[in-house]
Amino acid sequence: MDQFVLLLFLLLGAVLTVPLGDRLGLPSPVLMTLIGIVLALLPFVPNVRIEPELILPLVLPPLLYAAVKRTSWRQFAANWQPIVLLAVALVFVTTAVVAAAAQALVPGLPVAAAVALGALIAPPDPVAATAVAGPLGLPRRLVSILEGEGLFNDVTAIVLYHVAIAAAVTGAFSWPEGLGRLVLSAVVAVAAGLAIGWAGGRLMGLLGDANTRTGLSLILPFASYALAEEFAGSGVLAVLTTALYLSEVDADADDVLGRLAGSSFWDVVDTLVTGVAFGLIGLELHNLFGEAGGDRGDLLVWGAAITGVVLAVRLAWLMPAAWAARRARRAMDADADLPATWRETIVMWWAGMRGVASIALALAIPLRTDDGPFPARDAIVFIAFSVVLATLVLQGLTLPWLVRRLGVRADTAAERALERDLALRAAGAARDRLREIAGEGVLPDEMLDVLNRQVQALGARASPELADEERRRAVEQRSEQIRTFRRVQSEMMSAARRAVLSARNEPGVDPEVVDRLLYQLDVRSLH
Repeated sequence: MDQFVLLLFLLLGAVLTVPLGDRLGLPSPVLMTLIGIVLALLPFVPNVRIEPELILPLVLPPLLYAAVKRTSWRQFAANWQPIVLLAVALVFVTTAVVAAAAQALVPGLPVAAAVALGALIAPPDPVAATAVAGPLGLPRRLVSILEGEGLFNDVTAIVLYHVAIAAAVTGAFSWPEGLGRLVLSAVVAVAAGLAIGWAGGRLMGLLGDANTRTGLSLILPFASYALAEEFAGSGVLAVLTTALYLSEVDADADDVLGRLAGSSFWDVVDTLVTGVAFGLIGLELHNLFGEAGGDRGDLLVWGAAITGVVLAVRLAWLMPAAWAARRARRAMDADADLPATWRETIVMWWAGMRGVASIALALAIPLRTDDGPFPARDAIVFIAFSVVLATLVLQGLTLPWLVRRLGVRADTAAERALERDLALRAAGAARDRLREIAGEGVLPDEMLDVLNRQVQALGARASPELADEERRRAVEQRSEQIRTFRRVQSEMMSAARRAVLSARNEPGVDPEVVDRLLYQLDVRSLH
């Protein structure tokens, strides 16, 4: 088996573990990690060899872009205070404590290399947290904090990581220079992200086809990352900025096909890249363990010890920080999300799994410094992989049990109230527009009656409790009729598509004409 065939197996696993995980009640990232370990145990599976400098730019941009597209700028703006208090500050604390512990454990480990280890395992992974915590029915405020924590922690940790790696490679470091690089990296990243976002938004407006706009959206995160890195900026922060900018300015309510195509495309990208990345975790961990030789026992002890330090630091920080944030809530944004109870804080602690970012940073450690081989690189990478594997498997498999045990659930009443408010807003907007058009006198009375009934049913279908009992029964009856109508319409359109497809192989039929008509039928089926 060569590397290409192995990649195909990982891609297949990434697809299959999603429904398998749903059936077994297990997170797909955890299953992919275990699959990677199983593959690594097979004698005919080759060792994975990826150039360190390719890991970050290939893996992080699409994953970060897909994660940011699921949220909004308003959510980040409302949560910046709890994110800074509960998350970003924790990166610095975790980095410092892990660096101190690693120096005490690993003989001859330089300070800069220890700080690099602390920085790369400090940030929880937003992909792993969302994949594991999302299906559990957690309160939306917890999921929002976990997503924001993972994204902004990646930015903070990666900048710290690069500063520490530069110090380890050159053998020189100064705090003023490090802080200057931190500020410069952030400024350059925001500028690059806004520039790519602005240019991308303009190009999106010029492209009329949904497929080409979707293709451009794949290029933008890589372009943003590369531009920022070219000028010593944070590629991660640049991707974050680009995605937030586009989510705010590139929202066309009538771009139905573009929204459907983009959403489906990024779901596929997210699934495949995440699956491959977590599969590589299992493959690389086995490789590192096999190369450790007589140091295996020490490596296992160091990995277990650092894992314990990471878990202990997170708990020791989150409990008082969450309590302080709740006490200081009046000084925060009214919409800020916070853990409401100590039970939610415990869930947030246990949901802090490490993942793709930590693995990418570990594999991206250069092989050599200016003075020779990078000090203790194998030990650093093995410890990082051990922390990721332990948190993914241990926390990922036990988090559902912990959530049930603590009784942490989403506030369905609040979600239902928001859904009702949005249904009222949607129905009101449709009604106002209908009145404007009716005032122009361009519609006959019978058509106005039909449209008025549709407007009345719009809010009731989205939120049935908005209607009175008589109207609710009418809406339910009409909904049943609509379902029957759509079922018959679907069968008719299906028959039409089969007839067109069957003509594709007939002599003298141009496949391009068939595809063009089939596209029109597919679009018609959406309405």
